[in-house]
Amino acid sequence: MTTITPYLWFDNNAEEAIGLYSSLFDDAKTINLARYPDGTPLAGTLMNAEFELAGQRFIALNGGPHFAFTEAVSFFVSVETQAEVDRLWHALVADGGTESRCGWLKDRFGLSWQIIPTALPRYLSDADPQKASRVMAAMMQMSRIVIADLDAAAAG
Repeated sequence: MTTITPYLWFDNNAEEAIGLYSSLFDDAKTINLARYPDGTPLAGTLMNAEFELAGQRFIALNGGPHFAFTEAVSFFVSVETQAEVDRLWHALVADGGTESRCGWLKDRFGLSWQIIPTALPRYLSDADPQKASRVMAAMMQMSRIVIADLDAAAAG
């Protein structure tokens, strides 16, 4: 079976990132950790790791400062409740992450995430174009998505 696995290049903090990400998803698991072998300059530190979040496999590499994440790739996390939005949002922007607009943020490792409640795409695809437009306008004013504000915009 063919699979596609995102491969994440970190400077030297992949193990810390995996720890944060794994703490956010109940079903997270570490599948494999490979450390640099004895006799190498980085002996004992994490070289690469395979892990899983919400059923999606990832590979992380401590590859050095040669490449950085950009907003061109982000992880879209669909959640049901405001409590889930808030929990993930606050954990990912903590300790140096940055908020952006419309549910986007960068975590402290520079990786972009979208924390999106299921209400947003439902409202944006509503058959009533005026309702969808009001919700879009409300979303454009937000950084962290607030479901109650989407509900109010939808109601008119």
